[in-house]
Amino acid sequence: MSLFKKIALIVWTVFFTGAAVFAQKQIVVCKDGKGDFKTIQEAINSLSVAKEQRIILIKKGTYNEKIFIDKDFITLKGENEKNTIISISLARDEWRCDNTDDYGTATINLKGSDIIIQNLSFINSYGKDNSKEKAIACASEAGKTKTIRPGSHQMALRSFATTRLIVKNCIFRAFGGDTVSPWNTEDGMYYFKDCIMEGGVDFYCPRGWALAEGCTFICHNKEAAIWHDGSKYESSKTVLINCKFTGDDGYKLGRYHRDAQFYLFNCSFDKNMADADIYQREANPPNVILWGKRVYYYNCMKAGGNYKWFADNLPAGFSMNDYSTAWVFDYKWDPAKTVEAIENDFGSQSAIAVPTGIVSEVKPQMDLTDPVAENMLLYQRANGGWPKHFQGDRKVDYNRVLTDDEKVELISGYAAGKDATIDNEATTKEIRYLAKAFKQTNNKNYLRAATKGVEYLLNAQYANGGWPQFFPDVSSYRSQITYNDNAMINALDVLYDVVNKKNGLDIIVDININRCIDAVVRGVQCILKTQLKQDGKLTAWCAQYNARTLQPEMARKFELVSLSGMESVNIVRFLMKIENPSPAIIESVTAAIEWFEKVKIAGYKYMDVATPNEKSGRDRVIVPDSAGILWARFYDVETNEPFFAGRDSKRHSSLAEVENERRIGYAWYGTWPAKLIAKEYPEWKQKWSVKN
Repeated sequence: MSLFKKIALIVWTVFFTGAAVFAQKQIVVCKDGKGDFKTIQEAINSLSVAKEQRIILIKKGTYNEKIFIDKDFITLKGENEKNTIISISLARDEWRCDNTDDYGTATINLKGSDIIIQNLSFINSYGKDNSKEKAIACASEAGKTKTIRPGSHQMALRSFATTRLIVKNCIFRAFGGDTVSPWNTEDGMYYFKDCIMEGGVDFYCPRGWALAEGCTFICHNKEAAIWHDGSKYESSKTVLINCKFTGDDGYKLGRYHRDAQFYLFNCSFDKNMADADIYQREANPPNVILWGKRVYYYNCMKAGGNYKWFADNLPAGFSMNDYSTAWVFDYKWDPAKTVEAIENDFGSQSAIAVPTGIVSEVKPQMDLTDPVAENMLLYQRANGGWPKHFQGDRKVDYNRVLTDDEKVELISGYAAGKDATIDNEATTKEIRYLAKAFKQTNNKNYLRAATKGVEYLLNAQYANGGWPQFFPDVSSYRSQITYNDNAMINALDVLYDVVNKKNGLDIIVDININRCIDAVVRGVQCILKTQLKQDGKLTAWCAQYNARTLQPEMARKFELVSLSGMESVNIVRFLMKIENPSPAIIESVTAAIEWFEKVKIAGYKYMDVATPNEKSGRDRVIVPDSAGILWARFYDVETNEPFFAGRDSKRHSSLAEVENERRIGYAWYGTWPAKLIAKEYPEWKQKWSVKN
């Protein structure tokens, strides 16, 4: 088989299995008449039945209209989810007074499939507009009235036979139950990414297969926030990954009435959540539960302390290495690939930039290329991250020309992505380079890849704010929260620059900025929690921590539990970036500087020397130097005594006791805190008027 055919086969398998090939067209809706239509429904009605995706770009404003979509392959893309709002006020019971089904009870009502919704808010304000119960007459039942409660079912989204729904960067708000109701137990597949959902009981209640990624859930009812119906097929499931739950005091996480299957990965819960596991709610008459309770958790955290019931309990034979978006949907569909295919055609274009005119084609633009950036595109994994090695221990070299066979091998590992990492600046350096390359070439492939890299960082973060060295590979020490070689700080630096539009990352705009802000806030909280104390006084940080307990742990055999004279420096630098630092940050930075001063080693320098008797021909030693000041890489967490270790994991008090291969292959001493102490800290201290 030729190289072209090999690559074509792999690319087809990776990108388009289970996904439509989209021919993108778009029209514009604007309330002031400057678009093709003034209302969203008019734009939808103008479209004929088709098997190609049609994009309706919606400019900012509040659209007081109810949306019906009964056609396939339609994309609604708003200008911004905060200022592009679709709103109605309607209780489900009120609608059902005079209608035989729910088609029309929600702000957006779906019967079509292959629907994509992005950057929009959907509001059903009935519960807010009506603070008291009211009785209404039902035309379909003469002489009868129905009592409508303010907290009754109120839907912002309701779907029927919809298959394949993608929702990204959207807000769904209602003030009663069933806010988001995608219902199709037969073949419904729903993907919600970076959304906010708010409501009362069961306000997120998918049926069939569903994935919520990076979403925020706000609950105003004590019965349950989430719900699932997977009663049609044993493999149906609802999966929530990297999601955040908050709500009124005493809200419960979830429940089910029929067979259901819940997976919650890396989710965080606020202190208000009740001590109650997802539970079965008895129906009348009772529903037969065929497959038993299937509620699974992994690496979930709660503010104020964890409850025992959401401890890790993944089913036998399943690990996080098996997770993928395709797995959620039983490999029938991979929405992440569908999103990528769509964005490769039009993703970065805004509604404002599109000229008006009935259904205009988007013409591809020829862009310049950068050879290093082009190689980076080859190495990027499906999850958005990059590996640090290729073919064993060989470091990735973006200046090297790959052979045809190497290209095929590289692409074949695209989907798995288990080698994606933030170790040794992997992923973070690619994001920064590609952002710079985009500015120089206007090649949107580079911008998309950089944005996808930022998404990877967001997805890889634990609920407690830390980052593992690798994601999704959690084997061995790869799952630990890793400050070693500045891994976690590099990730935080990127997100901080995205939020603050600094250092060339101002071009990362097609991403949920609130999620980036939340990630930085949680990262800072993790830093503050992991700073070690000696006799009640804050000191510095270890290189790695247990992801659940936040206790220090060893990594490689020669990386024992210790206070780090190297990694702690950039942790302090990151904290010093934060504007208007809190008292906790000020205390943390001040204590770390004091610790650096306390453990410095004066009168020596660290240097390489020739040693013919060693196999390597060289060695690293410390020698007397009256002007020299050094810090050790590892200090005892209780005594602050420097120590060293070889591949036998034994502690030694002098570097000379460690084997030569490790002596010359690791940075055991350095001057890392010198500039921080002499220049950066005094300037920071003066800027924020910090007192000792």
